[in-house]
Amino acid sequence: MRLSAMGDVAMTVPVLRAFVSQYPQIKITLVSRPFFKPFFDGIPNISFFAFDEKERHKGIAGLLRLFQDLKKLDIDAFADLHNVLRSKIIRSLFALSGKKVASVDKGRAAKKALTQDENKVFKQLPTMFERHAKVFEELGFLVNLSSRSLGTEFPEKAVLSPEILNLIGDKNQKLIGIAPFAQYDSKVYPLDLMEQVIVELALDKNNTILLFGGGKKEIEILNSLSNNKENVINMAGKIKFQQELQLISNLDVMLSMDSGNAHIAAMLGVKVITLWGATHPYAGFLPFNQPMENALVSDRNRFPKIPTSVYGNIKVEGYEDAMRTILPEKVVLKIKNALFSH
Repeated sequence: MRLSAMGDVAMTVPVLRAFVSQYPQIKITLVSRPFFKPFFDGIPNISFFAFDEKERHKGIAGLLRLFQDLKKLDIDAFADLHNVLRSKIIRSLFALSGKKVASVDKGRAAKKALTQDENKVFKQLPTMFERHAKVFEELGFLVNLSSRSLGTEFPEKAVLSPEILNLIGDKNQKLIGIAPFAQYDSKVYPLDLMEQVIVELALDKNNTILLFGGGKKEIEILNSLSNNKENVINMAGKIKFQQELQLISNLDVMLSMDSGNAHIAAMLGVKVITLWGATHPYAGFLPFNQPMENALVSDRNRFPKIPTSVYGNIKVEGYEDAMRTILPEKVVLKIKNALFSH
C-alpha cells in the first residue's frame, strides 16, 4: 500500500519490478489511488487495487471496508510502504487477523539531524528504494536492487501514437524533457536561468525540447518559455497522463527539479539530471539508478544550512537565491554529456 504522492508512488515501481523479476511465483496486489494505475501497467504479477477515497473507502468505516475488500483476495502478507494513519489502520487489522505485516521506516530522526541548523549531521541516508526493499526483507523476501541480470527492471520504450508524433515532429531528434516545477518554490530553479538553459539547448537543431507541467499558471509559464522556438514544445495540457508516460519513456534525458517528474523518468529507465535547492540527495530521494554526479546541488559553502528540509517546505531567510549557484552552463553541459554517453 502506497497512496501518495506522485513521486513517492513512482519510487515504489523499480522496487516492485525487481521484486517480481526475482520472485515470479509471488502475486502482488498494489493498493493506491486510481490516477497512479498507469505506473504499474505491464508489470507481470501485479494487480492494481484502486483506493476509493471519495466514496467506498472514505473515513474509518471506509477503511474497514477496504480491509474487508482486501481480505477477500486471500492475502498472506501486508507491506505498508506509506506508514501513515490510513495504512497503519489497515496494517493493524491484517496483523490482528494473523497475517505477516511490515512497514517502511522513514528514518525521521536521521532526516532531522541532516536538516537541522545546528550540529547538522551531513551524510548520505538510506534511499527510499532501500527502505522499500527493507519492508519486503522483513516479510522474508530479499530484493536485490543492484542486479540488472534479469533485465526486467525497466520497461521497453513505448510505441508513440500518431497523435504524439504529430505534436513532437521528427522522432529522430534527441528528445530532452524539462520539468521546471516542484511543489515548493525553494526547489524551483529560477525561471530566468531555466530560460538560458532552454535557449542554449535549442540552438542545436538536432534537439527537441519537451516541457512538462500542469495547471493554468504553469502552462502559461511554459508557453512563454517555448515562445518563438520551433524545437521547444510545451506538452502541458495537450496529452493524457498515460500518453505523457509513454512520451517520457522515449526521452534521451530528463531535466527535473527534486520532484515527481524525476522519479517518473527514472522508473522508466531514462537518464535524469536533477537540480536541488533547499533539499539534497542525501535525504534519500535521488532518482533510481542515477549517479550522484547527475544531481546538481546548490553551493553549500555559501549556503551551509542546506538541506534546510527534506521536502523543501521550510523557507530560510537569505536562502532564496541558493539555486542561482547552479550555473546554467553547467546544467547544459551535464545534459549534453548525458545525451552522448552510453
